[in-house]
Amino acid sequence: MGRIRSGNTKPELVLRSLLHRCGYRFSLRRQDLPGKPDIVLRKYRTVILVHGCFWHRHAGCKQATVPQTRREFWQEKFARNMARDQRNEAELAELGWRVVVVWECELRQDPLAVLERVLAQLDPQAEPTNYADLPNRREVWRVAEQKLRYRLDRE
Repeated sequence: MGRIRSGNTKPELVLRSLLHRCGYRFSLRRQDLPGKPDIVLRKYRTVILVHGCFWHRHAGCKQATVPQTRREFWQEKFARNMARDQRNEAELAELGWRVVVVWECELRQDPLAVLERVLAQLDPQAEPTNYADLPNRREVWRVAEQKLRYRLDRE
């Protein structure tokens, strides 16, 4: 479990890359906010939480399995994770932040659809994004893989 990354995961890199290509600027994992959200768009008073389906228990997702060994331990751990997520989202909402949750499987299936959903929540009156300037799904994941390898090599 020590090799599990808490930040700069591939889904997070994909979404950050797409947001940046669309001209949005953001900060990462602000320590002063509950739960240290993955992406913080201060101008829009919005935080984006990029959740892995396994660790955060995406309902109905085939990746949200329970390991066969030590099932009781894992079920308790997943219950704590879900309770912490709900608590952090409630605290962020109380502080006046809009919370957007993005799931790993959604990003894998169609990153541009996820981007469109996120942008619609940021600014409902905004013009639709010109996706001709953005790469296709495979290219997005390839670039994220390169960035992740680069970061791991530097550590």
